[in-house]
Amino acid sequence: MVALVMHSLPESGRQCRSGTPTDPAGLSYRANSKINPKQENQRYSMTLDQTTSALLAKLAETGDKPLHEYPLVEVRGQLSSLTARQPAGPPMKDTRTIKVGPKHARFAIQILVPHGITRGVIVYFHGGGWVVGDLASFDPIGRALAYRTRCTVLLIDYRLAPEHPYPAAVNDAWEALRWAAGHRTELAGGTGPVIIAGDSAGGNLAAVTAQRARAEHGPAIALQILIYPATDCNLETDSYRAPENQLLLSRDLMTWFWDHYLPEASVRTHPFASPLQSPDLSGLPPAEIITAEYDVLRDEGEAYASRLKAAQVPVRIQRFDGQMHGFFTLNGILPGSALALDYIANAVGRLLTARHLTATVSGPSATHGIA
Repeated sequence: MVALVMHSLPESGRQCRSGTPTDPAGLSYRANSKINPKQENQRYSMTLDQTTSALLAKLAETGDKPLHEYPLVEVRGQLSSLTARQPAGPPMKDTRTIKVGPKHARFAIQILVPHGITRGVIVYFHGGGWVVGDLASFDPIGRALAYRTRCTVLLIDYRLAPEHPYPAAVNDAWEALRWAAGHRTELAGGTGPVIIAGDSAGGNLAAVTAQRARAEHGPAIALQILIYPATDCNLETDSYRAPENQLLLSRDLMTWFWDHYLPEASVRTHPFASPLQSPDLSGLPPAEIITAEYDVLRDEGEAYASRLKAAQVPVRIQRFDGQMHGFFTLNGILPGSALALDYIANAVGRLLTARHLTATVSGPSATHGIA
């Protein structure tokens, strides 16, 4: 079995090689952001939690090489076996899988409809460095998300690199949003909001899709939920360099992901690859951003929150202390996943309550045109 091995950082690594690289000192919350993730809601712990430490120790027993040194097929198998440890998610009222997209670029969407009245649609893009991940691996967290939010969840099985490099995943994410918006009546009664969400590389795709929807003047998005998102190609931030962050996702592994997804380094600073590089973030949908304390992507996720706030976009951010990258999707394995699920369910609940109050005060016409 492929092993997860913690190891020392190399002295150099791949960076964005064109444009202006992200300056963590200028953008991260530690320097000048008005957002302090540790004061948003509550603190969850002070160190890497014991359950996470035990999981990492168990994984490290299975071999002696870092994940990125194995062939692609073995990396995919190992990460799938990790997510397969999750317990099955809650039962759904309906589950089905469809194919969408043009003939030359078809991809699957799994539709998860919870019991009861559905209140909205969540378009969810899974993580995995744009290289790994499938519907089976993310089915449990998708079901949990549908159950907790009472929204229909669409799990997007976008095409993976290196077989389908950038911008294939970006285009699939866009097609998925358009399909969801066009079928909102059957998915959520017509007036329910469309929400986009994703973790890690999926958070990247959600952020990019929100920027593309702004540029294309729709479809309307009510909320973007970005879970430890990859927002930039710069691998020189403090969180990337910190030895204690080289855990389930390391700097070396993220370099490996970027090399498979977008080999042309000069293109990586395009906002559709690195949304933090966009010169203008104004006019984007409200955002909920989750980061993890022990995560190489922590600084860029918090920098994106800072940029959104500076652009007058409503944004809330929560850093989950004591957690590593990937904790959210290890539902039933790491306790932090349940806390993050609570956070997301509360965020969606606030959105739906606000919409309901607006409609009640202003009458039925008030919902016209609302995302």
